[in-house]
Amino acid sequence: MMPILVADCVTKRYAGRTVLSSATLRAVPGLVRALFGRNGAGKSTLMKIAAGWHQPDSGCVRWEGSARLRVTLAGLAGRGLFYLPDQDLLSDAFTLRSQLEMIRQRRDGGDLALAATVVGVERYLDRRPNELSGGERRRAELAAILVARPRCLLADEPYRGIAPVDAEVISVVLRGLAAGGTAIVVTGHETGTLLDAADHVTWCTSGTTYELGSSAEARMHDGFRTEYLGR
Repeated sequence: MMPILVADCVTKRYAGRTVLSSATLRAVPGLVRALFGRNGAGKSTLMKIAAGWHQPDSGCVRWEGSARLRVTLAGLAGRGLFYLPDQDLLSDAFTLRSQLEMIRQRRDGGDLALAATVVGVERYLDRRPNELSGGERRRAELAAILVARPRCLLADEPYRGIAPVDAEVISVVLRGLAAGGTAIVVTGHETGTLLDAADHVTWCTSGTTYELGSSAEARMHDGFRTEYLGR
């Protein structure tokens, strides 16, 4: 199947340092793609460029095959992209219910109560995010994703700093969204968890990207195995 979103051959420099020299990110409907990379390798930069958060120095972003020299997060969101950043998504100024309702209205989204129940935050709908634990906040963000019903999801380090039981919920939600046709790219350092959840592995290293194939194929790749799994 053709990708819905491609950040193609992008480069990016910061303060004279080349972060990405020729890197590509693809999001394919129905697949969970794990994007691996060490800290500073540029994986979060690549994802931000694909989401329209940052602009590349060169290269382009394509949505449904249409090349765009400049994209914005708001513009892509209007076409069905949901970007989960590596920082808090929800505001502490409003209750979870009110924020989910805003997302539902803006995105012509799904059932708010059902989404909250699926991820186990139905008891917290009238609380603000700062009243929740880290795992509960991440579940609340999952509820926001389910309400939005995205065509494409870019999730930057969603497993970071949470308990195994919460990580399991994330994987179940990601697999369920992919089964429904959503294109998903997810990053992180939780190697085993990501490999178990992913259909395809992309490795970001030395400023570029390598498509390693399935999780089983990635485990057999000498360089990737040495870097992430040990000999």
